[in-house]
Amino acid sequence: MSVNDKRTLYVGGLEESVTESMVRAAFVPFGELTDINMPLDAASSKHRGFCFVQFEEKDDAADAIDNMNNAELNGRVLKVNLSKPDAMKGGHRPVWEAQADNYFKGNGDAPAGEAAEAS
Repeated sequence: MSVNDKRTLYVGGLEESVTESMVRAAFVPFGELTDINMPLDAASSKHRGFCFVQFEEKDDAADAIDNMNNAELNGRVLKVNLSKPDAMKGGHRPVWEAQADNYFKGNGDAPAGEAAEAS
């Protein structure tokens, strides 16, 4: 799944025994699903208590949010909302700052090719 186009939902609060097929059964009434991603914990090989559900249509995803947010599945209350794309590493840092670091790395000379452009 890539950057969200309002078809991919974050589903949190999953109880440990919930399977992908259970998630599919809970969400398919709202529309056709194109993907379910349940990230696993590396140590235990169990899901991490959340998943991402992707719908074919945006309107179906919106219906699923309206109907499934705060709904109960296997005794746990679900948190369902639009997924947010992963923040880029170092994204809190201004772009110009990273460029300045690269530009003045080492002895302060401009990288090859840029010195000629500057004159």
